[in-house]
Amino acid sequence: MLVIGYCFGIRSERRLCEEVHLNLAYRWFCRLGLEDKIPDHSTFSKNRHGRFRESDTFRHVFESVLRRCMTEGLVEGEGFAIDASVVRADANRARGVPGVEAMEWKSGNGSTRAVREYAAALEAANPTETPPKSVSLTDPGARYTAAPGGPAFYAYSTNYLVDLKAGIIVDVEATPALRTDEVNSTRTMIDRVEERFDMKPTRLVGDTAYGAAEILGWMVDEKAIEPHVPVWDRTRRKDDTLSSSEFQWDEQADEYHCPQGHVLRNQWRPFQNPRTHVTKADTIIYRSSQSDCATCTMKSRCCPNTQTRKITRSVHESARDVARAIGKTAEYKQSRKDRKKVEMLFAHLKRILKLDRLRLRGLSGAKDEFLMAATVQNLRRMAKWLAPITQHGELVPA
Repeated sequence: MLVIGYCFGIRSERRLCEEVHLNLAYRWFCRLGLEDKIPDHSTFSKNRHGRFRESDTFRHVFESVLRRCMTEGLVEGEGFAIDASVVRADANRARGVPGVEAMEWKSGNGSTRAVREYAAALEAANPTETPPKSVSLTDPGARYTAAPGGPAFYAYSTNYLVDLKAGIIVDVEATPALRTDEVNSTRTMIDRVEERFDMKPTRLVGDTAYGAAEILGWMVDEKAIEPHVPVWDRTRRKDDTLSSSEFQWDEQADEYHCPQGHVLRNQWRPFQNPRTHVTKADTIIYRSSQSDCATCTMKSRCCPNTQTRKITRSVHESARDVARAIGKTAEYKQSRKDRKKVEMLFAHLKRILKLDRLRLRGLSGAKDEFLMAATVQNLRRMAKWLAPITQHGELVPA
């Protein structure tokens, strides 16, 4: 019955019970006879918070449908696309407190499930994490965001990993509406698909959010996946001075050369104990010699406000160079077009399935809703691709 509700955008469980009671097709799908009694709407929440969640039933149903799609040849596994979309949480923006205020979240029986889940997550969270701007009192796990534009609201993000052949969703992950969590979910989904289905893509398509140095290094160095994503690059300057791209990198000597031929190094004197020079941001800083810059004719265009020129190089710069090289190929242009399949799925999720606001609270509730929505999207996509078609382009009646 839940599959019917998500498939046809019936958000109310009371209304779903009424529809199944009256619709013969729904009864047939649920294997209910004409005289069989329809389950009460209250049984949905009891089973969801009980045996469904304990046995991870929704994940099992999603993967069963995915295996059928793979059996029918709808999943190729050569190229995946990754993206995230923000969905409103069931939380009023007026019922929130500033994140910097100390709150004693009650984890006892008197608190709601969402609050108990959030309190349990706080115990395992990193205490040095920056507190959110605002925390909801009804669903503290939701993140306060204004990412889609307009007034801020509490939301979760649904992250899709989509096969590019037929647009089948191969994995879905629920996270708070925070860019860092969205990007980190890429590793979780890629590893999970590889572990459970023995399938790893040769290329991964994404937007600029997935072009950070750390995630690019993970794709290229650890997973051997071609990153078809724009590189997150902030090296270009707006004051017409020389950018770091105009400096030549010497891999063997571990140094940069400026347009005038001067050298930039990460150290200018030997140390008794060797140093890596890697900063907390996983970068290495290369500096020029003060004597070289003092007599250089291009100092006004290179470092007019400082005595020496400094270039910050990421430890994952080689992976960034791989992504830059891929960005110049014809395959990359095709990947940018293929990425629209993910955007279409998000539009279908919110406009057709009417999942523009969550009904369940807490990260577990968001996970359940996103899994069921992705399941029915795969079912609808599979039915469309496998339906027999006549010569005139019309569907063959059953």
